[in-house]
Amino acid sequence: GRKVVSMAGPCSIESEDQIQRAADIVASAGAQVIRGGAFKPRSSPYSFQGLGERGLEMLRQAADRRGLMVVSEVMDQTQIPLLMQYADILQVGARNMQNFNLLRELGKVRKPILLKRGIAATIEELLLSAEYIMSGGNYEVLLCERGIRTFETSTRNTMDIAAMPVLKRLTHLPVIADPSHGTGRREYVVPMSRAAVAAGADGLIVEVHHDPDHAISDGAQTLRPDQFCEMMQQVRAIAAAIGRSA
Repeated sequence: GRKVVSMAGPCSIESEDQIQRAADIVASAGAQVIRGGAFKPRSSPYSFQGLGERGLEMLRQAADRRGLMVVSEVMDQTQIPLLMQYADILQVGARNMQNFNLLRELGKVRKPILLKRGIAATIEELLLSAEYIMSGGNYEVLLCERGIRTFETSTRNTMDIAAMPVLKRLTHLPVIADPSHGTGRREYVVPMSRAAVAAGADGLIVEVHHDPDHAISDGAQTLRPDQFCEMMQQVRAIAAAIGRSA
């Protein structure tokens, strides 16, 4: 459609208070979907791994209170029934983009799948992963550009803005941009959100937290509430300039 959809929330669901606050921030800024991780695929096994089903319960309650939809990550096939119970959109993380058994199982479900591009995946590989889901009968796939690995060290990943128009030309699927993981730095998230929408992104997924400096995970790339509100205002202006709404 013409509307640019915004999804936002904390990297990890930490507590009842935190996720309720997040829902207030997300809804009052005009976003439609709250994100939150209950199962966290951390690079280190010693990092916080998530609250599991209790976290999903808290996320669903917070979303329902503010009339938001829920997107949350599914890590493997065994978690699909649980995520189906609590989430409106199931996210496949970058590390799982080529987990073909998981993708096949997600082809059998009837909920949208947010498929993140792998850290070193080409656009063709991303599209072939989407085909795994669609060949099972689930055609509701959202493609997500979340940065790729390059030689650059000033950002956590290098966000591929060109992926937006390329994917829009090659496919009919919605294209979502993740400038939080795309840059890994809070100060770059808003400019890259603007760029992504200008380049044709159909939606954004960003991390926001009431106190990002004390977030359990990904605090450095997480927006403060005031920054998120500013981002939403700017994105609306850019969307309007290219004949869309946000």
